[in-house]
Amino acid sequence: MRSPGRVFWPLAAALVLADCTSKRAIEDAAPLVGVPRPVLDDVVRFTLAYNQGAAFSTHFGPYQRWVLIALTLAILGGLARLYGRIARAGGPGVVGLALVAGGAAGNLLDRLASDRGVVDFIDVGVGAARFYVFNVADAGVSVGAALLAYALWRGERAGPAPPPASA
Repeated sequence: MRSPGRVFWPLAAALVLADCTSKRAIEDAAPLVGVPRPVLDDVVRFTLAYNQGAAFSTHFGPYQRWVLIALTLAILGGLARLYGRIARAGGPGVVGLALVAGGAAGNLLDRLASDRGVVDFIDVGVGAARFYVFNVADAGVSVGAALLAYALWRGERAGPAPPPASA
C-alpha cells in the first residue's frame, strides 16, 4: 500500500463521526433507557443503554471509568506503535487498524464526556434471544480486530521478505 494514511485517517474519522452522531441521535429520539424501538421487525431494535463497564458490561470496580480511559489510551498508543508494521501488511490491516482505532476513540469520547458510560443502542436478536446491546464503535472494533488478525496471520504465513538479489 503506497499511502496507508490516505485510507487510515478518513476511515477512522468517518467511524468516529458516525458513532458520535448516531449516539446523539438515539439519545434525542429514544430518551427512555431500556425501552426497545423496533427497526427491522423484532430482529433489530434500538434500545438506549449506558454501559459504564467494558465489553459485555464487564465491571472493574469503583474507579472503572478512569481505569477504562487509561486502558483505552494505552491501547491507542499501542496501535500507533503498530501502525508501520500494519501498513506494510497491506490494505486489510490498515482498514482493520483504522476501524479499531476509530471505534476505541468513539467510545473513549463517551467516557470522557459523561460518567453515565458509553451509549449503546443496537439490539439484535429474535424474541427473548438477544445479543448484547452495542454501538457503531463496537461494530467497528469487532470488524477491525478480525481484519487485523487476518492481516497479521497472513503476514506471519508469508514469512520475512527475501533479501534483494545482489548484482
